[in-house]
Amino acid sequence: MPRSVRFHEYGSVDVLRIEELETPVPTADEVLIAVRAIGLNRAEVMFRNGAYLHEASFPSGLGYEAAGTIIAAGSRATGFTVGDVVSVIPTPDMSRWPTYGEVIAIPARYVVKHPAGLSFEKAAAAWMQYVTAWGALVYQAKLAANEFVIVSAASSSVGIAAIQVARCVGATVIATTRSGAKAQALREAGAHHVIAVECEDLPARVEEITGGKGARVAFDPIGGPAIAQLAGCMAAGGTLVEYGALSSEPGVFPQFSVLGRSLTIKGYLYTEVVNDDAALALAKAFIVEGLEAGRLDPVISRVFPFGRIRDATRFLESNEQIGKVVAVLDG
Repeated sequence: MPRSVRFHEYGSVDVLRIEELETPVPTADEVLIAVRAIGLNRAEVMFRNGAYLHEASFPSGLGYEAAGTIIAAGSRATGFTVGDVVSVIPTPDMSRWPTYGEVIAIPARYVVKHPAGLSFEKAAAAWMQYVTAWGALVYQAKLAANEFVIVSAASSSVGIAAIQVARCVGATVIATTRSGAKAQALREAGAHHVIAVECEDLPARVEEITGGKGARVAFDPIGGPAIAQLAGCMAAGGTLVEYGALSSEPGVFPQFSVLGRSLTIKGYLYTEVVNDDAALALAKAFIVEGLEAGRLDPVISRVFPFGRIRDATRFLESNEQIGKVVAVLDG
């Protein structure tokens, strides 16, 4: 029987168990995938801790991303045949369609034939980060050529994806990181400017870089006090997109910056893309074309075997990575 990762209660990484389960039976709209690689996300950590948008129903699986080969297809899963090499776009509900397993059933709507030259590891690392970044920067904020964008916590997989997506549309990227330890890696990942916020004055540096204009777009997963600081770095008419809540501290609403600069502060979830047929089609086209051309290239920090899923998750939680953490299964 195929192995899957499940947890029977909320808690630390130690609650994750690898269990043998019956092979899932795909519905008419689903495909069955023999998984070769799994991409790990912070959303799964929050879900396991009971701090996510959805609650678990125990015992619960988890996971948003995977890549592998189709081994069966439902009657309405058109466009796919057995043997197709595919990757998974994050579904709206990981508890219903988990990806941490050797064999998974996923609705065909969230499955993509990725470019032939893309490895399983990179394919499994692509969709959460690029859908999230594209949806916020291009679809929502309308980021364009010759505009400045601030990417906070830029060493995360989504942060690096945002750097690449912004460069695809010709924008100038200002990446932020806590210390200077990851600055060179961020420059190599494509950031035009890097600001280490623990040892540099963020508003002063942004003002210097932008010639006093400020950034037209900011993309932030931290929240808390960082929102007010970012608002002070924005250009008139700018858009600050908040896609996470990594800070446990409360933030003060930056009313003077918002009013004085006519700012938009937008909460954003990747589901705004995947739940909308037109937006999802645009995202697929942009991302597949970018992957084929090499303008989008997932950065993988470290690869673990599936049997060490706890170690892979601990590494993800350590914040040491630059890019994506991936688990691989035997081919």
